Amino acid sequence: MLKSTPILIWTVCAAVFVLSICKAPARDLGQWDGVDPLHRKWFNELMRPDEPDLRCCGLGDAYWADSYEVKGDQYVAIITDTRDDVRLGRLHVENGRRFAVPNSKIKWDRGNPTGHGIIFHRLWR
Repeated sequence: MLKSTPILIWTVCAAVFVLSICKAPARDLGQWDGVDPLHRKWFNELMRPDEPDLRCCGLGDAYWADSYEVKGDQYVAIITDTRDDVRLGRLHVENGRRFAVPNSKIKWDRGNPTGHGIIFHRLWR
């Protein structure tokens, strides 16, 4: 069993190397057309509040949530977004839908230039 360990390690390293140099398809569906360059920069620089070394979210994950509720110490975002989902490359979320936001996911370290409350939520197709 000990003799197979170097082979296993080499195989895993080779697989990681091959996968790291492969092309990954980028998705540009025109969702950035007409977006203020300041907003684009802000979206592109967002990092996860609970894991600040990891990139956060994009325009296709962003839903306006200009209304909210507070229940105890819990923030509840209410979707108010009427933008075209197809143009933004995202699935539809009904206006009025509520999302409880974990306190560890709230960004306090930077401003938001969009003029809207935003919740980032990934919906899988």
